[in-house]
Amino acid sequence: MEERNISIPELGRMTGISRFTINDWHKKKTNPGSDKIMIICEALNISPEELLIGECEGDRKTDRSFSEKDFEKWIIDECNDLSDDKKKRITAYINMLKNSK
Repeated sequence: MEERNISIPELGRMTGISRFTINDWHKKKTNPGSDKIMIICEALNISPEELLIGECEGDRKTDRSFSEKDFEKWIIDECNDLSDDKKKRITAYINMLKNSK
């Protein structure tokens, strides 16, 4: 929102989501559900990854190749280092991915 100079009320109008709800997300009191994440992404024309972690796939090095076992270990290690709040965000993102087409 800041990068695009969009206010909370303006995002509310763009998405049909209450500005009070968006304000709670902005203050990190609550997190949007996967259905709302997709609505926000469509309104802002960004990927869910960019919304949730502030970068898109092309912004970081992705030259790692993992065996399935190594990948699982890497995911677990990375998740273990996250704060509880970030673990909740990752969980929401995983749920959104599982429910996407």
